[in-house]
Amino acid sequence: MSKQFAQFTGDIPENYHRGLGPHLFMDYGRDIARRAAALQPRRLLELAAGTGIVTQLLRDALADTQITATDLNPAMLDVARRNLGDAANIRWQPADAMALPFDDNVFDAVVCQFGVMFFPDKDLAYREVYRTLAPGGRYLFNAWDSFEHNPFARVAHETISGFFSAEPPGFYHVPFSYHRVDEIAASLAAAAFTDVAMEVVTIDKEISRIDDFSRGLVYGNPVIDEIRNRADVAPDVVMAAISAALHREFGAERRMSLQAIVASAAKPA
Repeated sequence: MSKQFAQFTGDIPENYHRGLGPHLFMDYGRDIARRAAALQPRRLLELAAGTGIVTQLLRDALADTQITATDLNPAMLDVARRNLGDAANIRWQPADAMALPFDDNVFDAVVCQFGVMFFPDKDLAYREVYRTLAPGGRYLFNAWDSFEHNPFARVAHETISGFFSAEPPGFYHVPFSYHRVDEIAASLAAAAFTDVAMEVVTIDKEISRIDDFSRGLVYGNPVIDEIRNRADVAPDVVMAAISAALHREFGAERRMSLQAIVASAAKPA
């Protein structure tokens, strides 16, 4: 996978937070924060923390836990800091999930929301999480299911692709192509994790503000750089087309189905 698809820079973080956060990430954030809170970790590492959506939920649920929130992109963490303000139990740190700058056996839990799909070497990232987990610690993460089960993503990809006769932007293939449960479980087992559990979580979601959502789908991820680099069409034209396509797809009720895979795996005590 090209590293360009993991580069959330410039004005992407703000559009990601405002346009995608309420529609895609908050509900799954609550789910994964609830699972993490049940573990009652003393020290927790968050990978791909982004703009702090899950970080805030973890902070609220785990007031006595020391949280280290990391992301490959400092620009995402800058937005997270502004949104959350100062918190005594949160430490922000840029970090590459495939080369974590932490000692062995440090964290009681590691959490990652919708980040593993962007790791170029997922097996290496799993080994790094295993290394930094304390014995008995647990790794919790989620990943999007396919276009078939997330029609908003199919609509966005097909609409954007329709503007380009050759080599359409490929960003949306990345987050929606890592969903084969058996393969994920096998990779975790190969990294020495045990007690591996995989769960499909489906959410029925209202698109409260289609224009905000459409802006996020264009301007809130690296697909905007692909569009701008081709210069065949103005991003606002693409955004308007996605808004119209979402109206057609989901009708007046504007309810969409979201589906993700939630994984849990332990480092033996």
